[in-house]
Amino acid sequence: MSTRAKSVSLVLGSGGARGLAHIGVIQWLTENGYEIRSISGASMGALVGGIYAAHKLEVYAEWVSALERAQVIRLLDPALGRSGLFKGERIIGVLRELIGDCEIADLPLSYTAVATDIESGEEVWLREGRLFDAIRASIATPLVFTPFRRGGRTLLDGALVNPLPVAPTLDDDTDLTIAVNLGGPAEARPARAGGGNAYGKRIGDFVSALRPRGMSGEGTRGLLDVALVSMQTMHDTIAQLKLAAHAPDVTVDIPRNACGYHEFWRAEELIALGRERAAQALAGSEAPGAAPADSA
Repeated sequence: MSTRAKSVSLVLGSGGARGLAHIGVIQWLTENGYEIRSISGASMGALVGGIYAAHKLEVYAEWVSALERAQVIRLLDPALGRSGLFKGERIIGVLRELIGDCEIADLPLSYTAVATDIESGEEVWLREGRLFDAIRASIATPLVFTPFRRGGRTLLDGALVNPLPVAPTLDDDTDLTIAVNLGGPAEARPARAGGGNAYGKRIGDFVSALRPRGMSGEGTRGLLDVALVSMQTMHDTIAQLKLAAHAPDVTVDIPRNACGYHEFWRAEELIALGRERAAQALAGSEAPGAAPADSA
C-alpha cells in the first residue's frame, strides 16, 4: 500500500462571485492529503485556479476577504461606448500587482483556462502565454467585460461553451477528477442582515447610469440582471450536458443561489461554504493514504 497523496485533476466552474467557494474547496483538498496536479477552469474557475497554480492562493484569499463593498465598485472601470460595461483592465492590473504574472508554461502544474472565440464560437483552451492574459480572456462575461484580443482571436468567457470544463483533464494521469459545479441546486437560505440589498441597489444604480434612459421599467429586473440570469440558465444546462458526456469522479455542488454574481465582498462565507461542500462530497471517498501504489 502507498502512503502517497491521492493525485487530483481539479475542474473549476464558472459563476461570478460564487467562484470564491473554489478557494475553500482547494484549501480543504490540500489540507486533507490531496495533491492537485492539474487544473482546468472557466471564468472565475480559471482565475482562482490560475492563482493557486502560481502558489498565491492564500495571498488572494486574504486580499479578497478584506474587500469592503465600496471597494468592489472601485475595481470596475467603465467602458463607455465599447462592447461591454467594463474594460476589466483595473481588476486585472490590481491582481497582476498582487499576485505577479508568469508564463503558463512555467507553472508547477498543468493549467488550462477556457475561453470562447467570438467569431467562430469555438471553445479555446489557453495553455501557453501570460497567465493573466488567459485569465482576462476567460472572465470576459458578455455585457459585463469587453472581449479580449489574444493571438489574433477575439475571446469571451469560456462559460459560454463550457462552464465546467472536464474535457481538458481527460488525458491526465491522476487518481481522481474532481469538478466544482457553481450551478448546483438552489437551496433555502436565510435573508442576509445588514445592508446587502441596499448595496445591491447601489450597484444596480451605478450600472443603470451607464445605460441610455428608458431601457428598464420600474419594478422590473434591469437589463444586466436579465442578461446574467439568462446566461446562468444557459450555463447550467450546458454544464449538465458536459457532465453527462465526461463525468468526473466527484462533483462538489455549490448552490446557484449562494450569492449574487457581483457579491465579492462575501468571500469569507463563500470560502467556508466551499470547504463544507468539499468535505461533504468527499466524505465517502477512499482516504488518500490508502490509494494503491502505481504498477510502474
